[in-house]
Amino acid sequence: MANVVVIGSQWGDEGKGKIVDWLSSRADVIVRFQGGHNAGHTLVVDGKVYKLSLFPSGVVREGKLSIIGNGVVVDPWAFSDELKRLRKLDVNINSDNLKIAENAALILPLHRNLDILRENRSDNHSKIGTTKRGIGPAYEDKVGRRAIRVVDLANPSGLRKKLEKLVDHHNIILRGMYEQEIDTDEIYNDLINISEVILPFKARIQQILSEARISGKKILYEGAQGVLLDIDHGTYPYVTSSNTIAAAAAAGSGQGIKALNYVLGITKAYTTRVGEGPFPSEQDNEIGNDLGERGREFGTVTGRKRRCGWFDSIIVKHAVQTAGIDGIALTKLDVLDGFEKIKICVGYELDGKTIDYFPTSTDEQFIVKPIFEELEGWKDSTQGARFWNDLPAEAIKYVKRLEELIGTTVSLLSTSPEREDTILVKDPFQD
Repeated sequence: MANVVVIGSQWGDEGKGKIVDWLSSRADVIVRFQGGHNAGHTLVVDGKVYKLSLFPSGVVREGKLSIIGNGVVVDPWAFSDELKRLRKLDVNINSDNLKIAENAALILPLHRNLDILRENRSDNHSKIGTTKRGIGPAYEDKVGRRAIRVVDLANPSGLRKKLEKLVDHHNIILRGMYEQEIDTDEIYNDLINISEVILPFKARIQQILSEARISGKKILYEGAQGVLLDIDHGTYPYVTSSNTIAAAAAAGSGQGIKALNYVLGITKAYTTRVGEGPFPSEQDNEIGNDLGERGREFGTVTGRKRRCGWFDSIIVKHAVQTAGIDGIALTKLDVLDGFEKIKICVGYELDGKTIDYFPTSTDEQFIVKPIFEELEGWKDSTQGARFWNDLPAEAIKYVKRLEELIGTTVSLLSTSPEREDTILVKDPFQD
């Protein structure tokens, strides 16, 4: 049996939540390994909708162990709110089936405030389009070796000293921005109060995962966002603040790279993006609006309308190569039902030349012109299909053409938000 890493192969919002939830029926342990509560996953189970931001998608399944890894930055108050919300939906969550890595860094109110200040002070040309949840500033403090971690909550006296160092750093920044400085006592008291919620879930997750592997349990590693939002390999600086590629699952969970056996790239049958940044195949027109309405393209976390466009095989091929994707889970194929013609971006024009790769330069990413290939659409519905034979011939041709262009095959095909409306081609857990 293989352990599987699930990542997004575009700009996020590819439908990872449903696929992870679907795969978690085959897994014993589900691990979230990077990002924060800026990543939204929507699950639809038996008609009931669950909106997750920080918790692993497997948390809605009984009998599974869910883990928030050390690569995640954890907002304790967001954790508390999500815990309450899910329990109201009758999801059974306790310290036996949910663990938080004790070495995970925390997102504090000062991070959120700094995130908001920076974004609001940016002009239209320098806005990143962050969710203003404090993710970036929290990762900055982590890399700067001054972060408050989950384990620090268990030692109030030590916490106080570390917090003073952190607050001093941030107050220098706020002073330079002529903003109100942070009160150490206030944030310390807030952390002591919220620690009662967090500490019962604290655990040495690297040990738990090592023991799970030794005992032959199947582990599912769940990423957030997508490869094109990776801090190194995405559309920098219009990216998230962590590595979203599959290799980050090892670092973000305290496991060796050999623990990762199969990489599944969640891939939408068209392309969407939230926030600022380049988007070569974007359709800022009636087609884009149509895709958005059909696909209900609004952010789970922010409610922001997503930008929409045709499938871009160049960025997905980039994701396949960069992240080592073994197979893709193609989602939202049913959104394309009824289009007379469907286009695929198969290359770019840059400075009068045709290229078949995604440029590293942000300036070039903004100016490349998409080269489209047009295919016949299909009139019959694909919604709810669970077998290849249920798909129209033109839909199958479309899927096969995508495989040719991106250099890997479809392992799963999702045809609706419902958990069971999934065509299984290859079980990722069967290595």
